[in-house]
Amino acid sequence: MKNSFKIVLSLFLIAFTLSCKKNVKKESLDSMTKKQTTISAKDILGNPNYLAISYGGYRHVDHDIEPTIPELKEDMKLLSATGIKIIRTYKVHLPHASNVLKAISELKKEDPNFEMYVMLGAWIDCKNAWTDKAPDHDTESEANTPQIEEAVRLANQYPDIVKVIAVGNEAMVKWAASYYVQPGVILKWVNYLQELKKSGKLQKDLWITSSDNFASWGGGGSEYHVPDLEKLIKAVDYISMHTYPMHDTHYNPVFWGVKENESALSEIGKIDAAMLRAKEYAISQYDSVSNYMKSLGVNKPIHIGETGWATISNGFYGPSGSKASDEYKSGMYYKHMRDWTNSAGMSCFYFEGFDEPWKDSQNEKGSENHFGLFTVDGEAKYALWDLVDKGVFNGLTRNGNEITKSYGGNKEALMKEVLVPATDKVIM
Repeated sequence: MKNSFKIVLSLFLIAFTLSCKKNVKKESLDSMTKKQTTISAKDILGNPNYLAISYGGYRHVDHDIEPTIPELKEDMKLLSATGIKIIRTYKVHLPHASNVLKAISELKKEDPNFEMYVMLGAWIDCKNAWTDKAPDHDTESEANTPQIEEAVRLANQYPDIVKVIAVGNEAMVKWAASYYVQPGVILKWVNYLQELKKSGKLQKDLWITSSDNFASWGGGGSEYHVPDLEKLIKAVDYISMHTYPMHDTHYNPVFWGVKENESALSEIGKIDAAMLRAKEYAISQYDSVSNYMKSLGVNKPIHIGETGWATISNGFYGPSGSKASDEYKSGMYYKHMRDWTNSAGMSCFYFEGFDEPWKDSQNEKGSENHFGLFTVDGEAKYALWDLVDKGVFNGLTRNGNEITKSYGGNKEALMKEVLVPATDKVIM
């Protein structure tokens, strides 16, 4: 009898302990979810403890092959290890956006302390975009409405994760000749979402913006300075602006070269000086948007919605072009942009987390394929070498590979591919 009693008592205690642990875990999860639901974009944007990044995660040349949930979770863990807590995606028209949110939700259930928030973008096109008909830039595509509806649905399904909705991605900039729309189209949808907030059909603390090139936000020519842009700037909760000095090493290389007083510097000294000017060039584009906004009597936050630097190019930015693309320059630019935006109290959705080989699928070494901080197979590029040394990726993998340094961590080998920019041109 005594033994039977002891066995029963032991089983009871084990069951009670497991039940308590389960309840504690549930309470912890509920508490963390409640905290993450109440935390707002205002709390995390511009907070250096919540670094931001642009995320796609497509691993194949064929863009129709969507990242799986396990692959997305693998990427979220890697980004989290680098200090990223906010990601930006703009593929609500594909399974990608909902799958990203599902992956994050599952990670939170597995670990109540896991934090990752999302800036959810709705793609916006003009009528006849991406067809053999002439684009009608004054009329919007019928496909825009379901984009917005899906963004609203996902924001309401995952209020603890989605903190920003962006209407359009580079949808107003005039060089996007295949699809751009006039500011009035973006304004229409921003006002629609703001009204949903007021009526309680969206979280009142959800921030609404549009993510676009600096020129589109008034930092460019006078052709952008139209009444609807003024109204849009007043309607959004903040401005999400894009700046790409790397592209302008080819298109507008006013800052890219060797200054007269730098001619005696070492090669690495000339490169470092050029990269500092690249940062200053990005700041000047921010200033142009800020000045235009303030000229309208508006004072709202401005965050960097996209900026980045490719590590490989066999075109405009490579050895036969502006000599801009390599891992050293990319690493320098990443550091400069993080230092500037963190000190200025701004978010920087750096472009991007991982290389995506579909972007220039016919050209393996095209620059668009190589903006990631990680390669497709999980090598950490030069910008992240210090984090590999710190062991933050220990136990994490991508495509079954442990996270190691590119070039095998051999900086001398890396530097053999680093070229001084425009040595035939002296900037006065």
